[in-house]
Amino acid sequence: MFSKELFGERIKMLRLERNIKQSELGDAIGLTYTAVSDIERGRRTTTLEKLVALADFFDVSVDYLIGRTDNPKINR
Repeated sequence: MFSKELFGERIKMLRLERNIKQSELGDAIGLTYTAVSDIERGRRTTTLEKLVALADFFDVSVDYLIGRTDNPKINR
């Protein structure tokens, strides 16, 4: 089952691992820093387009971001 909280935790963890600010992540994928903050806090989700952009940016699978797997690797 999808959890906004887990989604947000994973986005925050990946962002902090790369030592980038919320505003830098937002600029990279077309979101405001407020939107990134709301996502990380589990207050909101995002569009499919932005979900794919986040997965591409962090080089992880969409399934990992949304909690369907704990394996961040993309299966290609």
